[in-house]
Amino acid sequence: MDFAFDARTEELRARLLAFMDEFVYPAEPVAHEQRARLASPWENPPVVEELKAEARRQGLWNLFLPDAEHGAGLTNLQYAPLAEITGRSPQLAPTATNCAAPDTGNMEVLAQFGDERQKKQWLQPLLAGEIRSAFAMTEPEVASSDATNITTHIERDGDEYVVTGRKWYISGAMHPDCSIFIVMGKTDPDGADIRRQQSMVLVPRDTPGVTVERAMQVFGYEDHYHGGHAEVVFDHARVPVSNLIGEEGGGFAIAQARLGPGRIHHCMRLIGMAERAIELMCRRAVSRTAFGKALAQQGVVQNWIADARVQVEQLRLLVLKTAWLMDTVGNRGAHTEIQAIKIATPRAVVAILDRAIQLYGAGGVSQDFPLAELYAGARTLMLADGPDEVHQRSLARRELKKYL
Repeated sequence: MDFAFDARTEELRARLLAFMDEFVYPAEPVAHEQRARLASPWENPPVVEELKAEARRQGLWNLFLPDAEHGAGLTNLQYAPLAEITGRSPQLAPTATNCAAPDTGNMEVLAQFGDERQKKQWLQPLLAGEIRSAFAMTEPEVASSDATNITTHIERDGDEYVVTGRKWYISGAMHPDCSIFIVMGKTDPDGADIRRQQSMVLVPRDTPGVTVERAMQVFGYEDHYHGGHAEVVFDHARVPVSNLIGEEGGGFAIAQARLGPGRIHHCMRLIGMAERAIELMCRRAVSRTAFGKALAQQGVVQNWIADARVQVEQLRLLVLKTAWLMDTVGNRGAHTEIQAIKIATPRAVVAILDRAIQLYGAGGVSQDFPLAELYAGARTLMLADGPDEVHQRSLARRELKKYL
C-alpha cells in the first residue's frame, strides 16, 4: 500500500487549499451575517452561490464522483485528502464544491442505477448544482437501524406507484431547491426474503400527497447549509412506474451500495473537522493565560493536543487504507474496514471536539466559535448511516465466523 499522493491529487489539493484560504474561510462570517437577513433561513446566503460559481470556475466541482462521464473521475484514494480539506468547513466547502450529502449519495445512485430518462431529468441538474435532493429512508415509528423494519408502502396501481408513509430526519428536504426525493419503501411487504421487500422510487417534491411537515433539530441546530432535516409525510402520493430505480425488490441492495461511499466520505470530512479543532485548540492555548501561565504550558492541555494528533494520524491511515481497498477489491472486500472507520472516526472526533470545547470554556459552547456546531455534526454521525452498535455487531460476527 502506497499512500503517497499522485500528481493529480497533489495538484487538486494545492488548488483546493488555496480556494479554502482565499474564499471559504473568509466567507464563513459573511454567510452567518447574510443568513440573518434572509426571508427564509433555508435559502442559500448569496455568498454560497458566489462560492459555487468560483469552485466550478476553478474545476473544483463534483470531485466525489468516480464516474469520469459525470464527475471528476477520481478514485476513493484520490478523493480522500480532498474531502478532508472540505471537512474543515463542513457548512460551506462541501456545498461550494457540489460534494455535499445527501446529494452526493443520490447522484451516485442515479449514476449507477438510474435509467437514461432519470439521469437526464434529475442527475444532470444535480450535477450542475441547479437543484437539491433528499433521501427518504429513516422513519420515526420503527428502529430504522434495521432497514428491513421500514413500513412505508409503495403499492402498484396500474401504471403508477402509490407511496404512503412517514419519514423523518430527511436531510436536505427543507431547502427550497430540493426538487426530488429518493424514497425507500416496501413493494413486497410479505415477501419471503426480507432483503427483497424494499424498492426505491423517485418522488418529485411537488407531487400531490407529499408534505414537508417540519424541520428537525440536531442539538438545537437546524443545519441550514445542508438544507435541514425534515419530517415528511407521503399520503398516497402517486408517481409513474417509470420512477422506479432499478428493479422491484432492489432497494436494500441499492441502499447498501449508496451507504458504502457515503460512510467513507463522512469519515474523510470528520478528519478535516478534527484538524480544524486541533488548530483552534493550539491558537487558544498560546493566546490565553490562566493561573499565571499560558494554557499551552498547562500539562493537561499539552496532553489533549498530543492525544488529538495521535488519534488523527491513526484515523487518517485507516481511512486511506479503506479507500485503497475500495479501489482495489471493491466495497465488499473493504467491508470490515468501512465498518471500522465508521465506528472509530466519529467516536474519536467527538472526543477531540469535546476537549477543544473545554479549552474554550464558555466560548466553546457559544455561536462565536464553530466548535459546538462541529460537535453536533460529529455526534450525529455516530447514528447516521447506521449506528455504531450495528456496525460493531456485524464486524464482530465477521471476526467470530473465522473461529466457528
